[in-house]
Amino acid sequence: MTEETKPSLEAPVDSQVESESAPAGSAESSNPSTAELVNLREQLSAKEQEAKENYDRYVRQIAETENFKKRNARERDEAIRFANEMLLKDLLPVIDNLERAVTHAASGENGKTLVEGVEMILKGFVDALGKFGVSQIVAVGQPFDPSKHEAIAQVVSDNHEPNVVVEELHKGYMFRDRLLRAALVSVAKAPETKEKKNDIGQVENNPSDD
Repeated sequence: MTEETKPSLEAPVDSQVESESAPAGSAESSNPSTAELVNLREQLSAKEQEAKENYDRYVRQIAETENFKKRNARERDEAIRFANEMLLKDLLPVIDNLERAVTHAASGENGKTLVEGVEMILKGFVDALGKFGVSQIVAVGQPFDPSKHEAIAQVVSDNHEPNVVVEELHKGYMFRDRLLRAALVSVAKAPETKEKKNDIGQVENNPSDD
């Protein structure tokens, strides 16, 4: 091959290189820059954080709403359950008077019919209150319970253990599981000293007193 033909052979090679390199430059110019990618990532992260905060607020709001509903329902149930408490307290003195009437009438000679009638009224009244959740507190013979009994006196007794209720001045009442009125009671206490005579007439102290 002669030197005159060399340029004609090399010329197409240069033009091919230029034609291949041209699309690469245009592709690089169409890709986003590093700064733009960083900016997009920051925006995405901010949106994700915002979405998380909104979800947390939503969950808290749902929980607060449920707690509010439960609290309202509980307060409403309590109000309904004990709505008649004051009325029932006002009715208790009526029972007291009926019980006193029965006691006084029973001491008379010709009051049997009256006693039976008042007893029927008293029983009906107590039964009616029982339908609304009112029950009498058993006190006499029971250990003193400050949550249900109110002691006004101590009575020396050899027949009862100390701190046992021996007398009930007026009955106590429960309204469902709540104390409506404490029973007014007297409580037994042990004698301070116990003395006895021996076979020769001398007084001996009880060994428990020493």
